Amino acid sequence: MINLKVVTIKDIIKNLVKLIAIIIFVIFITRFFGFISKVNIIENIKNKINSLEGKTFIECINDNVSIYNAGLSNKEDLLANKDYDKSKNNTNEDIFLKIRNLIFFNMDKNAISKILNNELSMFGFIENRNNIDSTNKKTNDVKEDDIKIAEKGKSSTKVIDKNNKEEVYNKVYNGVKIKNESKYNLTQNDLKPNVDFKNKKDIVIYHTHTCESYTKTEKYTYKSSGNYRTTDLNYSVARVGEQLTKYLKKYKFSVIHNETYHDYPKYNGSYARSLDTVSKIMKKNNASLVIDLHRDAIGSNSNYGPSVKINGEEAAQLMFVIGTDGGGLTHKNWKKNLKFAIKIQEKANKMYPGLFRPIIVRNSRYNQHIAEGGCIIEVGATGNTLEQCLVSMKYLSAVINEVMN
Repeated sequence: MINLKVVTIKDIIKNLVKLIAIIIFVIFITRFFGFISKVNIIENIKNKINSLEGKTFIECINDNVSIYNAGLSNKEDLLANKDYDKSKNNTNEDIFLKIRNLIFFNMDKNAISKILNNELSMFGFIENRNNIDSTNKKTNDVKEDDIKIAEKGKSSTKVIDKNNKEEVYNKVYNGVKIKNESKYNLTQNDLKPNVDFKNKKDIVIYHTHTCESYTKTEKYTYKSSGNYRTTDLNYSVARVGEQLTKYLKKYKFSVIHNETYHDYPKYNGSYARSLDTVSKIMKKNNASLVIDLHRDAIGSNSNYGPSVKINGEEAAQLMFVIGTDGGGLTHKNWKKNLKFAIKIQEKANKMYPGLFRPIIVRNSRYNQHIAEGGCIIEVGATGNTLEQCLVSMKYLSAVINEVMN
């Protein structure tokens, strides 16, 4: 006997509905456990951070890269998890989501370390915001002979005309040229460098635009993160700051050099972020001289590279940029800042004529209200090489030593 069953359209629809329900259920379960997995990844990283105990943060990140690679396989995962991010009113979650995104998009390790160091310090995971990844950090040793070469009265100098620009200025004080772009009519009394500091041993160096870099050379080539910009601290203006730090320490100064990224991954707001950094430093340090070390902006000519030959070696020219309260922000120190810059440049003109270009005075404050000797020093421009800028630090440190002692 053969059993026959008549299948109606109604039965087919009924079975299809069941099948669709099963598929939806499976998808839901899969996504649910995938969601839990992502949460566990975040928790795993939190636990790692809480148990660092002296381990560098970048090492912690390296330990967890494989976990991320396993848990985050595509950009849709990142986007899908946005709802989870927003549902948590917890700032710490944002930090770990940044960690996840940074690693997923294969950012430079130095950049990851620097950005995360900023985030973690803000929320109490670590104390300072200095660069915590010194792996493969390249530095130029400072030799005693370098100090002797830079001694007062033993230098022959000549400004190099190639790739330079004509000096523009509208004020002069005792040979120091000043380009006044502020709203103030600077008097001779405003310019007179009758300023002295109680604390002459502590110096702070930081970088509002940490990623600024120079013309590449065979010795100093780097991976660019923008137009004359790099996140590699070995080749940016931060390397120049490190060299200045080394020289100043040879002169027995106590120097804090902060290499926090303030212009990466976001350029806008750099000065607000650098103010946060330097304010925290100054809470524990009463330094009078606080230098924001920059490279001159690109401008209309990327070949612009102001240079001077000192003792037979090429050095990038330097330039003070001094802010005022002309923009409306409180700045009681601006005249002291300007007087001190003139004092430095007076001495430099005697020791190494041509090392400095005219001082620029502007309405913007540039965070210089933070100290009596707050200043921007721009080291060279895009047309200069890192070699030239490192040489400049030998002579700048010698000038600072003469003025501060």
